[in-house]
Amino acid sequence: MSNDKPLQADPLVWGHGKNVFEVFLEPTCPFSVRAFNKFDALLAEVGEDKVTLKIHLQSQPWHLYSGVIVRYILAASTLPEGKEAAKAVLKAVADHREEFEFTDHCAGPNMDATPNDILNRLESYSGINAREAFARPELQNVIKWHSKYSRQNGIHVSPTFMVNGLVQADIGSGDEISSWAKRIQG
Repeated sequence: MSNDKPLQADPLVWGHGKNVFEVFLEPTCPFSVRAFNKFDALLAEVGEDKVTLKIHLQSQPWHLYSGVIVRYILAASTLPEGKEAAKAVLKAVADHREEFEFTDHCAGPNMDATPNDILNRLESYSGINAREAFARPELQNVIKWHSKYSRQNGIHVSPTFMVNGLVQADIGSGDEISSWAKRIQG
C-alpha cells in the first residue's frame, strides 16, 4: 500500500437488506465475542437480501489493549481484502481472546506484553499484515468516525444493538439467533 494513496477503509457491512442491524463491539469483550460469533448464522437465517449487518467498533479503556486492537482491525479494513480482512482479525481476536486481554482488566500475562507483541499476535493468528496501514497517522480519522458515531447514538458499552436506527437495550449477546431475527424483521 503506497502512502501517497489516500487511506480508504471498507465499511464493516454485510448483507444488503432494508432492515439494518447495527452492532457496537469491543473486540476483546467476551459478550462482544459471543455476539460476533453469531453473525454469519444470523445472515444465513435472515438472508443477506433482507438485512444489512453493520459492525461498529467501540474501544473501551478498561480493555487495556482495546485501542491497539481496534486500530489494527480498522487498518485491515483498508487492505485490498477490505472488510473480509477486518473480519479475519476480529475472528482471530475472538478465537484467542485471552491473548489480547488482561485478567480482571488489570493483571495477568499481558502485563508484560508490548503493543508490538499484540500486533505480532494479531498478524500471526489472522494471517493479515496490516502494519503499514496501522502506522499511517490518517487512520485515526477512521477510528474517530467509529467513536463519534457511537457517542452520537448514546453508545457507551459493548455489545450494543440497534435495529433500523434505534437502540435496542433489551437485545443481548446471549439471545438466540432466532430472537434477533424476529426483532430485525419486525
